Amino acid sequence: MIQYEQFTLDNGLRVFVHEDATTPLAAVNILYNVGSRDEDPGRTGFAHLFEHLMFGGSQHIPSYDEPLQRVGGENNAFTSPDITNYYITLPAANLETAFWLESDRMLSLSFDPQVLEVQRKVVIEEFKQRYLNQPYGDVWLKLRPLAYQQHPYQWATIGKDISHIENATLDDVRSFFFRYYLPNNAVLVVAGNVTVEEVKQLCARWFAPIPAGAPYVRQLPQEAVQHEARKLETSAKVPLNALYKAWHMPGRFEPNFQTTDLLSDMLGRSKSSRLYQQLLRDNPLFSNIGAYITSSLDPGLLVVQGTLNEGISLEEADAAVESVIQEFIDQAVPDEELTKVKNQAEATLAFSEVELLNRAMNLAYAANAGDPELVNQEAAHIQAVTPDDVQQMARQVLRPENCSTLYYRVA
Repeated sequence: MIQYEQFTLDNGLRVFVHEDATTPLAAVNILYNVGSRDEDPGRTGFAHLFEHLMFGGSQHIPSYDEPLQRVGGENNAFTSPDITNYYITLPAANLETAFWLESDRMLSLSFDPQVLEVQRKVVIEEFKQRYLNQPYGDVWLKLRPLAYQQHPYQWATIGKDISHIENATLDDVRSFFFRYYLPNNAVLVVAGNVTVEEVKQLCARWFAPIPAGAPYVRQLPQEAVQHEARKLETSAKVPLNALYKAWHMPGRFEPNFQTTDLLSDMLGRSKSSRLYQQLLRDNPLFSNIGAYITSSLDPGLLVVQGTLNEGISLEEADAAVESVIQEFIDQAVPDEELTKVKNQAEATLAFSEVELLNRAMNLAYAANAGDPELVNQEAAHIQAVTPDDVQQMARQVLRPENCSTLYYRVA
């Protein structure tokens, strides 16, 4: 259970405080309500580019890292299709340094043309290294637009095309910043050896003077229900043929999300999962195989992926996966199998909350989704899932017409 208190500044910044006097540290997590799903289809990759630009200096602070390092702090950030998240951990005695740094870059980025050029090159190189120049790296550049045909989840966080970043201008950057990087489009979580009163005073000094901007009202095209199976084949110089299958599933805080998550665990989370036992141990068609979910805020994907052993055709491997899936649809789910994955899920949840920073991030994510108390309801939702629930979701999600399949062949 994550205890917290909350308040909202006049400029719309929502602030959450999680007090923990057992640690000498503080975590400052600021989540901006913008991800790759919010981008213009002709200018993708901007949310991720901004993650880099935000470390390039702000109005009064030319170097972000140096003052933080001097007070024993660390920082990082990440971008997802749904959010952009920045975080700092530092000794609680030096908490104000984090407020100074984060408020200054919220107030105004430097918009230095040289910084844009440097970070543009960094992102382009990342695009090449991670997506274009490594085996199977372009899978999500192909699988996302296959599975999503209306929703902007159809492009990866890095962007649709490298040219979108290559052609980004300073005007594009300014427009993006002043639309999304606003106090009324952010959630601030301060956790650790802090007090609510201390955080209120620091917010009044550093964040309250920042003016609010126009409210961002998200109006995204929603993905229609998929009524026909989709298939794509591609090839490249990869070591082995690979199979990818994706089914649409509920969003992160929608009903039946936990049920589908547990379903994916039973399918392919560990060596005791059905896919591993049947298609790697007993009948070794695959050299590796697993299942996972994307955990998107909007309806996401349940994914099965694996690389095949030599001499096994993609058609044979695909049919074998479909056979394992059909068992879920046709046969009752054993209580002991569900109990095992429930215990694994709860253990993962408990361990994740040991870390102070994880607590801060989880609270920010739930608050941004609309209800901070969602962060404390996960375990109860997991325990409430029944074997019948799992079988019902298998029948609803794992329908052949709800599936997008990618065959990745050795060139």
